[in-house]
Amino acid sequence: MTISIIIPALNEAESIGRVVGEMPWGRIVECIVVDNGSTDGTVEIARAAGARVVESARGYGAACKAGADAAVGEILVWMDGDGSDVIAGLDALVGPIERGEADFVIGSRLRGRRESGSMLASQVFAGRMVGMAVWMTQGFRYTDMGPFRAMRKAQLERLHMQEMTYGWNLEMQIKACEAGLRIVEIPVDYRRRIGGTSKVSGNLRASFVAATRILRVLLRARSKPGAG
Repeated sequence: MTISIIIPALNEAESIGRVVGEMPWGRIVECIVVDNGSTDGTVEIARAAGARVVESARGYGAACKAGADAAVGEILVWMDGDGSDVIAGLDALVGPIERGEADFVIGSRLRGRRESGSMLASQVFAGRMVGMAVWMTQGFRYTDMGPFRAMRKAQLERLHMQEMTYGWNLEMQIKACEAGLRIVEIPVDYRRRIGGTSKVSGNLRASFVAATRILRVLLRARSKPGAG
């Protein structure tokens, strides 16, 4: 199966060149950097490193969807552009899909090796709390909402994703359960970001907005008939 890497990016000039440069080009059909309104040269650096750049409306989910819509690969892989996700784990991530064992594979930072300082205690707590909530409503126990994940494009189209902000990852996880997809969670390595400031954990207001979006997705799933 062909593989498209999708990297949502907003002002990641300090890291995007290295991230794109680390791509295993012999293994993938393309690397798409989805520009979310950058003003710092992210677009030019990404192109120079070999990525195909597409534009999207603002919002993390909007960028993820724009990349998926533009992708030509049969397997879609999402990862962040700050250098924290380790692309060396690609084979482990897509392997279950290529072998016909899974439709959706999510990398768990909490089960993998995390570099010191790569995740805040609040992020670890949120991952565990949300994992418990999804288990109670959907019957599948996630341990994380990490960005490094893979899904067959055909299966993503079945989910009819609607959350165009920070709730995208969780909505995907919940809808994968609802659609009866074969889900596998694997441990992945995680590093400190190469440069810049996190759009969520590095900003109090953004953290609050992200938490609100995630809570909204959870409540929406909880309110559906038969949930819980």
